[in-house]
Amino acid sequence: MKWNREATLFLLILALLVVAAVVEPKFVPLRSQTLLATHLWELAIIAVPMLLIIVTGGIDLSVGSMIALSAVATGILYEKGVPPYAAAAIGILVGGLQGALNGWFVAKMKVHPLLVTLASLAAFRGIAEGISLARPISGYPDSFLFIGQGWIPPLTFLVLLLAAWMTLSKTIWGRWIIAIGTEERVSRFSLIPVDSVKLALYTLSGLACGVAAAILVARSNTAKADMGMGMELEAITAVVLGGASIEGGKGRVSGLLLGLVLIHLTKEFVSWHWKQNELNFIVIGALLIGAVLLERAFESRRKTVRTEVESSA
Repeated sequence: MKWNREATLFLLILALLVVAAVVEPKFVPLRSQTLLATHLWELAIIAVPMLLIIVTGGIDLSVGSMIALSAVATGILYEKGVPPYAAAAIGILVGGLQGALNGWFVAKMKVHPLLVTLASLAAFRGIAEGISLARPISGYPDSFLFIGQGWIPPLTFLVLLLAAWMTLSKTIWGRWIIAIGTEERVSRFSLIPVDSVKLALYTLSGLACGVAAAILVARSNTAKADMGMGMELEAITAVVLGGASIEGGKGRVSGLLLGLVLIHLTKEFVSWHWKQNELNFIVIGALLIGAVLLERAFESRRKTVRTEVESSA
């Protein structure tokens, strides 16, 4: 079997489950994992467009703040008398507008995505805090809370994941995305619509954040300005863990899926065993560093194999 990133991640997941079965036997059963999986879907949804953005050589640090502003917009509209589903739909549009603003600065104004999304991370969160007066908005009807439970969140993620896989592997858009991340200047000379692709991807990221916000509000029965805190780090870590190059040009949907599973299981096990959610920040940071080191190891191995092949030719 060809050894690759996915095989390594799969073994790490198995190792974690074996350790958990010994240390915390109640953590492993399917019933426990089904209940814990409800914490995964918002992150999984925003990680899909993050993968596509990183493959182009970009990054979006504002996803957590876009979730917060979309959630607060949904809550305030509902508080003003707008039906909850209509409020959620407008919240999704608010997310799309946030993403489009990021994309406009990146694609049209040629500002580095790190600077753009770092600024919007602070701006969107600040707006959410300001318009909500930092207070939670609760009291949604059961008919709306339904969308945060059951089959709707995982189905939404699976549809996005399948669409991303189809895009990267079967469409000209996928070839454009990879080409932009590999060499943007050459892509422009090849008449690839680089700016349009970037604008579309950042807008998609905002829309995904709006959908994640609607699900999160429905799941928690609360809209507040601190929602999505730290999710940008988790999404980036999942993408990089899955084998995407932070420099662009490379990324796989299968790797993202395994990276999400590893992050989710690790976070939940830490919270389950030590009863301290604060430790998850350390864990995510360690996983991100580990992902970078793992990428270095695989790159070194590829160079060694390439050298051996060339010397034997």
